[in-house]
Amino acid sequence: MHGHLSQDALIKVPAAVVWDVYRTLELARLLNELLQDVFGKIEVVQGDGGVGTILKITFAPGIPGPSYLSEIFTKIDDEMRVKESENIEGGYKDLGFESTQFCFQDGATSNIF
Repeated sequence: MHGHLSQDALIKVPAAVVWDVYRTLELARLLNELLQDVFGKIEVVQGDGGVGTILKITFAPGIPGPSYLSEIFTKIDDEMRVKESENIEGGYKDLGFESTQFCFQDGATSNIF
């Protein structure tokens, strides 16, 4: 399968502040704390938040779709504020997609399947 999904959201916070949270494991900590009813649990399987870090995201019971996904951070560029990760297990792979990539770029998020 091949497709592209893009979603934009207006966040009334300076981009530098959002980036400081998004580029690190702080985002996982906040999602674990604030959105357990959606994300269930986010575990760091490997790494310190830099390129090569692997997360396992187990979605809360009752959330439609796959029950979990694992992703690896493949690119973090502080100058351009770009973070890319790839779904390596579960998630969209369980739905038949060969590869997926998630990209955050200065306020825009894009998913490529």
